[in-house]
Amino acid sequence: MRNIERIVVHCTATQPTATVGALLNHFRSLGWCHPGYHRVVGPDGGVTTLLADAGVANGARGFNATSLHVAYIGGLDADGHPADTRTAAQRAALADVLQTWKNRYPRARIVGHRDLSPDTNGNGRVDAWERIKECPCFEAAREYANIAAHATH
Repeated sequence: MRNIERIVVHCTATQPTATVGALLNHFRSLGWCHPGYHRVVGPDGGVTTLLADAGVANGARGFNATSLHVAYIGGLDADGHPADTRTAAQRAALADVLQTWKNRYPRARIVGHRDLSPDTNGNGRVDAWERIKECPCFEAAREYANIAAHATH
């Protein structure tokens, strides 16, 4: 198995009405052999596995070999602007996926895709103005900071 250092939370940067099929078609149109995410969470909270944990997804250039990626469908408001469009069901399902992965890979950090932007001013954090993109349109690291690996006996 790969050495998983981070669990990256994404939005699909689509309207919440997008489908998993449309996402897969988009990845194929880019010429990708693997999808951008390991799991996708629909508005109803349904989780679709696109790639096994052992596979390398195309989620965040430069970080994929040591990352797992999960996305919620959405991230754009009705006017096409970045927005946290998660439903209550998506929030719950994302937390479940993250908890499962954190139990499996206890040393992995949970981050948002935008947190992987370069820290251009060297202050030790990615400031809002340094973000390459807004994905996942909320502060994932802060929201999921309480998710810790549970010991299994």
